[in-house]
Amino acid sequence: QGQLVESGGGSVQAGGTLRLTCAASPDSYGGYSMGWFRRAPGKERERVASIYDRGRYTNYADSVKGRFTLSQDNVRRMLYLQMSALIPEDSAMYYCATNCVSPIDEHTCGNWGQGTQVTVSS
Repeated sequence: QGQLVESGGGSVQAGGTLRLTCAASPDSYGGYSMGWFRRAPGKERERVASIYDRGRYTNYADSVKGRFTLSQDNVRRMLYLQMSALIPEDSAMYYCATNCVSPIDEHTCGNWGQGTQVTVSS
């Protein structure tokens, strides 16, 4: 079964930056879409960013546009989420997902990581 391992989370002050990394096993890297999702306490999981169609396109949630950047390394089988200008509302558990049929529907993703916690203090 495919494996995804996230890292890079932590605690930062508002305005700070973090870079999340997702390392994928060979059978978990790929699919039409891959991306990052997050779940804050008491809230439903939401999509943050997706990369799809062989990396040709990226799509971001409105709440992170201009602040977050998703990138990939196909040789190393890695996904990255560069996060800047962080705000307390970004605090959540961040999950990497791959083998997604749709770039915007988490229910179509076949592989999920365990998550990495991001906490932003004001």
